[in-house]
Amino acid sequence: MAERERTPSPPTISEVAATAGVGRATAARTLGGYGYVSPELRERVLAAAEQLGYRANALARSMSTGVTHTLGVIVADIGNPFFAGVVRGISDTSRERGFDTIVLSTHESLSEEIAAMNVLIDKRVDGVIVASAAVERADVAHLTAAIERGIPVVLVDREVSHLDLDAVVIDNREAAREAVDSLIRAGHTRIGFVWGPTTEGRPATRRELLAAASRNLWTDAERLRGYLDALDDAGIPFDPDLVMVGEKTESRATDEVTRMLALPERATAVFCTETDAMTGSLRAVRAAGLAYPADVSLIGFDDSSWAAVMDPPLTMIEQPMHELGETAAATLLSLIDGKATPRSRHTLETKLISRASVSAPPVADR
Repeated sequence: MAERERTPSPPTISEVAATAGVGRATAARTLGGYGYVSPELRERVLAAAEQLGYRANALARSMSTGVTHTLGVIVADIGNPFFAGVVRGISDTSRERGFDTIVLSTHESLSEEIAAMNVLIDKRVDGVIVASAAVERADVAHLTAAIERGIPVVLVDREVSHLDLDAVVIDNREAAREAVDSLIRAGHTRIGFVWGPTTEGRPATRRELLAAASRNLWTDAERLRGYLDALDDAGIPFDPDLVMVGEKTESRATDEVTRMLALPERATAVFCTETDAMTGSLRAVRAAGLAYPADVSLIGFDDSSWAAVMDPPLTMIEQPMHELGETAAATLLSLIDGKATPRSRHTLETKLISRASVSAPPVADR
């Protein structure tokens, strides 16, 4: 029986060192990316590694240096165009620094977020960027566990109460206020808000509404506050029937907007705070036999290409998705480099993209 041909063993650091004519420690520092090596010796080692086809073992390197050159990213839904843009900004920035990224989705589930953090800790990532679903004080143990292990954590898109962490966000409250103000300036006073708190019952007062919102994501609560700010500025009384409550799904948004459009004093405009809220609202408007903007004006969050090609095109709030990711990655890399700074909160600007989904309310509804 013929002897099976042996696969050649991959080259070792010692062989690279011998080929380059340097000591093993010098080759290890060069290939491991740590410690000082003169430019001349570094060039010789890299040339020898290329000649021999040497490929560093990432696990072995991390065991010896404590650095994996890997960032962990936890987001709600990588399929969401907003988070896809954020992740792209993170990966572009980290790649320039020689860092890989591991991205995990949680579907806004705290239990999935905790599991994702445990995976990243086990993977020995050098730092984590997270769009966290944590709300209550009891929800943050996994974040503090990472920090206690020496893994820096940066928040993106939303802040987390009870934790003083670096965060990269937008001014959600001001963005919402500006959008609703534009509807008011167009003549609307019956403006629906989609979506609101996930409470079962409908809050009857402003205080109850804000208390319920405080138990939801920070972004949701801030956008609701912006909606209320715009109403207050214009002297328009708050009507709880115009605020969606319940599960945050497209179908629930459709049901709630359908209800708002059937009120005796119906909604003549709807401000949508998420993509699914907008699609649900569009379905409700169509099902009611109405058209936008002739019968109902619409403004949404998270501008994207589909909003621009709608007929008529939709007025949307544009978030700096890529810049949010870039800034979060740069902040995290700075922490990894040991450049300790006071906790920072980077607030990036949004832009209201005015298109053709807003007009004056119908004469009959004024």
